[in-house]
Amino acid sequence: MILGVGNDFRGDDAAGLHAARRLREKLPQARVIERDGDLAGAIECWTGEDMVIVIDAVFSGAEAGTIHRFEAHARPLSSRFFRGSTHSFGVAEAIELARALDRLPRRLIVYGIEGASFTTGDSLSPRVAESVEEVVIRVVEEVGRNA
Repeated sequence: MILGVGNDFRGDDAAGLHAARRLREKLPQARVIERDGDLAGAIECWTGEDMVIVIDAVFSGAEAGTIHRFEAHARPLSSRFFRGSTHSFGVAEAIELARALDRLPRRLIVYGIEGASFTTGDSLSPRVAESVEEVVIRVVEEVGRNA
């Protein structure tokens, strides 16, 4: 399962949604879900899934377009990456709640794409758009290795 997270109307916050849409084309056999708000329901989305890949924009202060990869099934996510989340209940909170409830998938990979602008009405910045394409390539490869 692939979960793309973001807000289409907040600039680079849409990175996860753009990646999910591209992955739906590239991996028609995969279950691809888009979430644009509260992620409390994400736990139900991945229940019963062996491997889940989550893609979201992050804001840690790194250079825009930087791609971060976390193995969230192995260790908690650092809150410093998700401190600028526009989601009321974000990726880190959903994962840690699932961990506390013993509801994590066996493998939970999170790709974070460092955003530059989260301004309402903006589109993806060029560096983030390039990184979305790179994440798509990486996810396709990762899914292929684990098929």
